[in-house]
Amino acid sequence: MFRWLSGEQASPGWPATLGPLRTRAGAVGLRPVKLRDGKTWSELRIRNQNALLPWEPTGIGAWRERHQPTAWPPLFAILKSEAKRGTILPFVIELDGEYVGQLTVGNIQRGAVRSAWIGYWIDEGHFGSGIATAAVALGVDHCFGPVGLHRLEATVQPANVASQKVLEKVGFRREGLLERYMDVNRRWRDHLLFGLTTEEVMGSAVETLVRAGRASF
Repeated sequence: MFRWLSGEQASPGWPATLGPLRTRAGAVGLRPVKLRDGKTWSELRIRNQNALLPWEPTGIGAWRERHQPTAWPPLFAILKSEAKRGTILPFVIELDGEYVGQLTVGNIQRGAVRSAWIGYWIDEGHFGSGIATAAVALGVDHCFGPVGLHRLEATVQPANVASQKVLEKVGFRREGLLERYMDVNRRWRDHLLFGLTTEEVMGSAVETLVRAGRASF
């Protein structure tokens, strides 16, 4: 479900494009972020302010200011640098080749732990269409395959039921409650901790969706 991009391999599993995985909404894939994504990133983030603001870490300055096209190049430079170091995997979520969101694997740790967290967001117009679920499944299989990880974690606010369902469909299990875990929208919010290890995946996360009739190759 993946292929390497041209160029020198920077770190295990990066860069790579993943998919496509077919859903009722269309073909879902993941690709590395690009410098030219700035305009689309800005438009999506500004348009989805009301949908994303309740769930994302508090930032410095107003939302619209933080998501102008001029904010993308320095952010992209950080993402690219960290990806080369092997600490983060920043992907664009595509639907039939169109940028509709992002999926990020961060805090990648090697050695005896071999773990990371996974996070994602998509355009509000595509909520409930199975796109995020398919993207997470592709990301999980990549992390447990070429990237060489053993465990993935995700944190979700208790009120964010839709995001919890995304994780559960892929196979994540709820592990506990992290009280006052993160500063979100200027308040310290509780988050549910979800986890998944390689031993819990039967075949692959993508195959889990296919068996459930939620996607196809």
